[in-house]
Formats: sequence, C-alpha cells, structure tokens
Amino acid sequence: MHLEAHPRRLRAGLTLLCATLLGGCAIAQPRTDDPWEGFNRRMQTFNDAADQAVIRPLALTYRKVTTPTMRRLADNFFANIKLPISIINDVLQGKPRAAAENTARFAVNTTVGLAGLFDPASEMDLRGETTDFGVTLARWGVPEGPYLVLPLVGPTTPRDIWRLPVDNYFDPLGWYQREHDLSFHAEYLPNFLYLVTLRSRGIDAESLMQGVYDPYIFFRDAYRQRRLYEIYNGDPPPDLIEQMQRQGTDEDDIDALLDEQRAYEKAHGEKE
Repeated sequence: MHLEAHPRRLRAGLTLLCATLLGGCAIAQPRTDDPWEGFNRRMQTFNDAADQAVIRPLALTYRKVTTPTMRRLADNFFANIKLPISIINDVLQGKPRAAAENTARFAVNTTVGLAGLFDPASEMDLRGETTDFGVTLARWGVPEGPYLVLPLVGPTTPRDIWRLPVDNYFDPLGWYQREHDLSFHAEYLPNFLYLVTLRSRGIDAESLMQGVYDPYIFFRDAYRQRRLYEIYNGDPPPDLIEQMQRQGTDEDDIDALLDEQRAYEKAHGEKE
C-alpha cells in the first residue's frame, strides 16, 4: 500500500501522534547559567576572526554587485525554498493550521510567484511563520542544555544542534546537495549563496554593536531571548522573560556590569 494514496489518513495519523507527544510534555525551563563560557568565548573569537577575514568581505562584495531589488528577490527565493522545513516541523509540533498555511504559502509563491522570487502569498494574507526542529524538541519537553558556541556555526545549545542535520534532511537545498555530485563540488553553491545572503542582511545591523561593552554577553542574551520567543510563538510567559533578563546573575553582578558599560560608553564618547 502506498502512503501517497491515503494523504488524509497519513495527515490525521501524524496529527494524532504529535498531539499525543505534546500532551505528555511541557516546555522545559530556559537555562540562564553559562558553564561553558570560557570555551564559548574562544569559539566566538575564532568565529569573529573568520568572519572578518572571509565571510564579511564576501557579503560586502555581494552587496556591491547586486541591487536592493536583486537582493530582495534572492531573499524571497531562499525564504520560500526553506518553507518545507517549517511545514514538517509544524506537523511535528501538532500545529495543523500553521502547517496548512505554510503549505498554501509555499504553493502560491512557488507557482504564481515564479519559484518564490515574488511574494504574492503575503498579498493574499498567507504570511505563515518559520520554525525548526530545535523548537520542535523544545515543545516536546527536551531541555535545552547550556549555551554553546560552535566554530563556523555560532550560537546554539545541545538541543538546537539537532536542527542542523534534521532540518537539512527536509531542506530542498540539502536534498539537492545530497543528490548531486557536480564538478568542483558545485552542488554546494546554492547553500553557499544562501549563507552569503544571510550575512549580507546582518551588515545593516552592525551599528547595533556600537557601544556594546561585551559582545559575547550581547549575542548570548539575544540568542536566548530570540529562541524563547520562537518557542512560545512570540508570546512567552512574563515570568520567563523576567528570568531571561536576569540571566542568572545577582544584583551585585548586574550593578558591576552596568558600571563597566557606563565607563566604556564614557571613554568611547570622549575619544569621539
């Protein structure tokens, strides 16, 4: 018997399975400690050096040889082709409505939107939402583990690491990479271009780092808070927001950090 012959039964079975899993799980409390800080700081230093030496120059070159319109079309294309990742994870999270909306969005933009270069789905109010296997594991009750920075990967956690192989399996770009063996490893080119577009978008946000006393803390806290919002569909409980803002430090630690930040801003301002 072919599964394709019974799509409704398959969808119902997956939804029931997800509902069963989710019904017995609760989202684990977020971590605020940082036991691997020493290792993480070394990895962030390595990643910053790699970024300045190779990745950022490539992103700047990409911005120089493209127009804003070309970059917008590229962003649309990659956002659309990555949607199957969200659709699968919507199903695994027991969110059939979100899965249906993302599926409709993918169908409209792939056809009417010319392979996703254009975004007519948004004009039809099919905006959808992105998610990943790290969020799926969180909603299944898997603890996140300590904050972790990996070389050439960046911020993550032991739970979020699993989204790399699992999401790649459902990623059309990952499928293309696995199924082709081209000269000069050209099968990696689409994913490479995708990463360049991601870094290009970050160029505009670099001004946010001006005046930041400790970039490591900035990135760590930003990552944790962003993931918290993604796990709770943009509406995390207020007590968890407060907990994340405290980041496991006591009042003396917070006061010391604030004093250091003010001193840095004062010195930085005087030099300018």
